[in-house]
Amino acid sequence: MHGTTSTPGENFEWNWYRALDQLDRPYCSVTLPNRAMSDAQVSAEYVVNAVRHIHESTNREVDILGHSQGGLVPRFAIRFWPDIRPMIDDYVGFGATNHGSIMVNALCPPIVGCAPALWQQTADSNFTKATNSGAETFAGISYTNIYTHTDEFVQPALNDSGTSSLHGGNGRITNVAIQDVCPTSLASEHIAIGTYDPVAYALAMDALDHDGPAKPKRVPSSTCAKPFMPGVDAARFPTEYVNTMTGIAGTLVLKARTAQEPELRSYVFAD
Repeated sequence: MHGTTSTPGENFEWNWYRALDQLDRPYCSVTLPNRAMSDAQVSAEYVVNAVRHIHESTNREVDILGHSQGGLVPRFAIRFWPDIRPMIDDYVGFGATNHGSIMVNALCPPIVGCAPALWQQTADSNFTKATNSGAETFAGISYTNIYTHTDEFVQPALNDSGTSSLHGGNGRITNVAIQDVCPTSLASEHIAIGTYDPVAYALAMDALDHDGPAKPKRVPSSTCAKPFMPGVDAARFPTEYVNTMTGIAGTLVLKARTAQEPELRSYVFAD
C-alpha cells in the first residue's frame, strides 16, 4: 500500500517489487484513488476488495505492507470490515500515520485547507479516532510498526508512544524504531523507511517469515552497514529517488484542497 501523493510504481517499483521478484514471492499492489489524496474512506474499500480477492484466489492468508497513509488505511479497513480480519496474517507499517501527525497539521492551514486524505492524517482527526476506536489491534493478526526518530513528516516518533505505534487489543504487536536496531542511523527519514532502508526491509521480512510480528533481535547487526535494501540498484538510485520525490512535491502543490475533513460515513463511529 503506497503513501499519500504517490503511486505504487513510484513507491515500490524500484525497491520492493524487485526484491520480491528476486525471492520469487508473489505480491499485489493497490492503487489508491487520486494518488491517495482523496477521501481515505473510499481508499479503504479498495483495500477490502484486494484482501478479499487475494484470499479467495489463493485460499491463503494475506500479508499487508503499507507506507505512511498506506499503513493507516488498511487498519481502517480492518476496523470497519470485520470479515477480512481472519483473512490477514501480518500487517507491517512503515512510518504509518496510525494516530495522525502533528506535522501534517501544518499542511492544512485555515482558509487554504488541504487534500481530504491529508485532513484525515492530521493529529486527532476524526478518521484516525475512528480507526483506533474500540480496539487498535485484532486477534489473529500480527502487527509490526516500523518507524524512525528522524521522520520529518510523521511525528511524534521519539519512542513507542508515538503516532505509528499501536497498543492494546488482541493482536500481537511489535513497535520498533530503526534506531532500536541501528542506534546511529540518521539517514532513514520518512521516504527512506518505505522505499530503500535496509533495516526496515529486514524487519518486515522477519515478520513475514516467522510466526508473529518482527523480533528486532533477529536482525543481524551487519544490516546497519548496508546502504540499500535488496532490489535497489545503486547506479539508478539517484534518478529513481528523485523521480519519487518529484511526484510527491508536484502532487502536494497541484492537487485540489478542501476546507475541512470529509465527514465520517454512516457506518463509522468513533469512541
